[in-house]
Amino acid sequence: MHCQQLSVVQFKNLEELTLVLSSKFNCFAGHNGAGKTNLLDAIYYLSFCKSFTNPADTQNILFGKDMFVIQGQYQLNGRTDTIYCGVKKGQRKAFKRNKKEYDRLSDHIGSYPLVLLSPADQQLIHGGSDERRRFVDGVISQYDNEYLHKLISYNKALQQRNALLKIFAEQRRFEQASLDIWDEQLSANGHYIYTQRKKFFDAFLPVFQDYYSFLSQSRELTNIHYESTLHTGDFLAQLTGAREKDRVLLYTTVGIHKDDLSFLIHNEPIKKFGSQGQQKSFIIALKLAQFAFTKKIKGYNPILLFDDIFDKLDASRVKQLMQLVSNEDFGQVFVTDTHPDRLEDLFREMKSECKIFIMDAGKVIEEKLLNNQDT
Repeated sequence: MHCQQLSVVQFKNLEELTLVLSSKFNCFAGHNGAGKTNLLDAIYYLSFCKSFTNPADTQNILFGKDMFVIQGQYQLNGRTDTIYCGVKKGQRKAFKRNKKEYDRLSDHIGSYPLVLLSPADQQLIHGGSDERRRFVDGVISQYDNEYLHKLISYNKALQQRNALLKIFAEQRRFEQASLDIWDEQLSANGHYIYTQRKKFFDAFLPVFQDYYSFLSQSRELTNIHYESTLHTGDFLAQLTGAREKDRVLLYTTVGIHKDDLSFLIHNEPIKKFGSQGQQKSFIIALKLAQFAFTKKIKGYNPILLFDDIFDKLDASRVKQLMQLVSNEDFGQVFVTDTHPDRLEDLFREMKSECKIFIMDAGKVIEEKLLNNQDT
């Protein structure tokens, strides 16, 4: 699978662009604010129906305009698909595949899988547990649509249960039957989510460890522990047992919304004991494992986005990573960097086609094609 053409109108600082893309490497180069990351975000939109930098759709419209459009043509399993996303102030977001609009945006998720590596991924290590759950949910949702639907239902029920706990406190009353309704919904959906997360980690961990071993040249031992209150027993019983505590704290204290991942290096938290380079390698290994895991299940290559690839990663590590993803096991790759010459030097050594788009003020001012494939 790959995106062969991308068209953007009035999206962020991109007024109007149409790019014919390479099926292998595409690089966007230019100073900060040139629009490089915005192009990656446009591609991300076509996979996830939303931005990875700003979830408020209308805030992604070019200043002074009232709408934006993103459209991509994809090659997938021998067919050409056209994906359209249109956002206009005051109207419902339009999302279509081959001119047919989706009834539910969640039905599109996973059709055109994508893996993003960006500087914001440091929050996987340094941020709260919600960042790590979001990573897990993002991986599983791209191959298990039922998981995504149950997760949406779970979160809605959780909001309702928490709101009910606050109403009970404000009105100084308690209705067990009302809480039972939401407990049953949380239990039914939560059990499925927990089972799928556990199954995912059993398969994902060895893939992650293999990639980290490659990046560190087998010098370091890593591990990931999946932490969940559901490890210790029946979810519905846990909800019932925690009711008095929940009534005091005014929120639901047990469940899959409290799950977390513990990232370890030599059996110590990498957040405290890992160097900056080790933490970056850990995140890259997570994303490469996400790619390999998703590809195995979907049967075709996800798209890879590397935003600001030289951020906290030295040139030799970047070269090692690009050589890895240049082989036939990987598909289309997008890269951003502030230095066009650095990208050109890097990809001249790769035996893969590469297009470099040099950007300034939201426009592509120059295109370069490097074709170093063996003949």
